[in-house]
Amino acid sequence: MKTDKTPSAPMLIGCAAGFSGDRVDAAAPVVQALIALQQPAFLIFETLAERTLALAQLARRDDPDAGYEPLLLELLRPVLADCLAHRIRIVSNFGAANPHGAARAIAALARSLGLRAPRIAVVQGDDLSGPAHRPMLAQALGAQMPEQPLVSANAYIGARPIAEALQAGADIVVCGRVADPSLVLGPAMAHFGWAWDDWDRLARATMAGHLLECGTQVSGGYFADPGYKDVPGMDQLGYPIAEIDDSGHCSIFKPEGTGGCITTATVKEQLLYEIHDPRCYLTPDVVADISQAQVWAEGENRVRLEGVVGHPRPEALKVNACYASGWFAEAEISYAGPRAAERARLAAQTVAQRLRGI
Repeated sequence: MKTDKTPSAPMLIGCAAGFSGDRVDAAAPVVQALIALQQPAFLIFETLAERTLALAQLARRDDPDAGYEPLLLELLRPVLADCLAHRIRIVSNFGAANPHGAARAIAALARSLGLRAPRIAVVQGDDLSGPAHRPMLAQALGAQMPEQPLVSANAYIGARPIAEALQAGADIVVCGRVADPSLVLGPAMAHFGWAWDDWDRLARATMAGHLLECGTQVSGGYFADPGYKDVPGMDQLGYPIAEIDDSGHCSIFKPEGTGGCITTATVKEQLLYEIHDPRCYLTPDVVADISQAQVWAEGENRVRLEGVVGHPRPEALKVNACYASGWFAEAEISYAGPRAAERARLAAQTVAQRLRGI
């Protein structure tokens, strides 16, 4: 923790994935932008959704060496050398159901590329699917405890182990189920050395993480609505980067020359994404209050967020549990509301453009 009152230099943190199976060409422009800016920098890959861990556990049952992000090597191969050479440290939840397996795969990738051996930290403690945890789950769920076998049960743990791993010198931190914004708060805590009860700073960095965690949602991916909210370059959207200062406030931007847009409107839309109560956004690290947040443009494709405050973290953690119900799910992309057909056509056009030449 900080022992003096001298403000630390701002840090940069880029996001190169917002879900499992995201684009494998996203990281390179982000890393090049981080290198060019010559500031302390981190790179995150956010690859878990609520169902992803269940799928990962099933994969691990079939193969003990599997169970981590299937595209892990494709995501890291284009940028691992540059990240190690320029001290851009990587934090991700791509460990999924097998963080140790992911760490072994990364170490093998570095060897195959002729790179120095990276220092890889593995965060554990989220997996509650074992027999020893059943009584606790049964007590929490009561009558809702399923009779069918559990496939997965994972607690959303927080940023502290990430920060401790980085402070201990890790080049790469591999996590399972940590809360999405904790992927950003952990590096911020390691860089700035804030106290773990500095609720305002924790909340501000948490909301920076909330803006980054879904990848291109904040740079136009979810925002686009043809003829009403037009977004350029949908087939080459730029992934977001946050500059976080010692107060925890942040500015969001994207690499030069990439598609999409970052405006006050895209930032506000993502700021409210999955927020049940703007005054009480619950995370394992802090309760964030965005009811008085202020957003303004600092320049083209660069937006500032300030005014977030924080309150003490909840006493309990959220747990996501999945069980085998005997049913398969079929997924589709659906569009409803005004201009639904136009938005669906834009999605089809974007997919066609991305497939061109592959």
